[in-house]
Amino acid sequence: MSIVISRRAACLYAVSALGLASLPVRSQPAFPARPIRLIVPFAVGGSTDLIARVIAEALRKEFGQAVIVENRTGAAGMIGTEAIATAAPDGYSIGIGTDSTWMVNPLFSGKAAKANERLRPFNLVSLWSMLAVHPSFPAKDFAGFVAEIKRKPGVYSCGVPGVGSSGHLFVEAFNEALGVKIVAVPYRGNGPAMTDSVAGVVQVVMDSLPSAMPHVRTGKLVPLAVSGAARQPELSRVPTYTELGHADLNERAVTRLSLVIPNQVPAPIADALRAAAARAVQQPDVQRRLQEIGAQSSIGDEQASRQLIASVLEKNRALVKRANITAP
Repeated sequence: MSIVISRRAACLYAVSALGLASLPVRSQPAFPARPIRLIVPFAVGGSTDLIARVIAEALRKEFGQAVIVENRTGAAGMIGTEAIATAAPDGYSIGIGTDSTWMVNPLFSGKAAKANERLRPFNLVSLWSMLAVHPSFPAKDFAGFVAEIKRKPGVYSCGVPGVGSSGHLFVEAFNEALGVKIVAVPYRGNGPAMTDSVAGVVQVVMDSLPSAMPHVRTGKLVPLAVSGAARQPELSRVPTYTELGHADLNERAVTRLSLVIPNQVPAPIADALRAAAARAVQQPDVQRRLQEIGAQSSIGDEQASRQLIASVLEKNRALVKRANITAP
């Protein structure tokens, strides 16, 4: 059946179409148009969480939108990382990654490796760590510490947040570098390990500055060495690992925190997030807050971040094999 359109109707249709064509195309709303969720794979109050909240507040100022921190803990950070990897790729669900995310967990979990394949990292912050001992320990400086643990191999212990954790790997790297034997005692997280360290149940602490510093200030821990490019202002008498002749340990005793987004986030939004985060961590007030925590901005683009990940991952793989560390 044919449809007949009157000349008048045809003219009206043509005028209407011309009018619609002349209307401006509605542009997409500027990003972000609503609050952003920042997923942290570790517990509230830990070093990663503290830094994530500093970054979240700085991003809020950059974007003029709330950035809500959501702690998704468990499985050495793998639960939170999976949540980031499976989030809608619209830029409104992003996360924080650490060395455990990229350079440790994939060594023990195929699921972690697959999650990482769906993510893009942008290094933002480096977090320093400390070697310390309980006040009852016989030595109060690094040289005396090394002499004592060499004299008593396997007697002294250090709490670590689980078998195969980055903390566990550092203890094994320390043993290898110094030719000593400190026993790594696995705990269910840094918190319980620190509690027993302060109580003297384990005698050695290898942990981040934010976790250890409160106990140093109260005299419950004695600092012996720190990581970093220079001595910490509050610990001016405590040498870095590099000063002590162990640049390899100085490199290992740092936790790199990265902004993490799903692969499929559109490039303009991914670029906006990365640029805003880079600006945020370079603000003077943010730099000051990071220094108070024991960290500093350490910005790297995706290519540089991936190159670093690949390099450290292979070093860790070799260390795990030498130390015969099996999956937890």
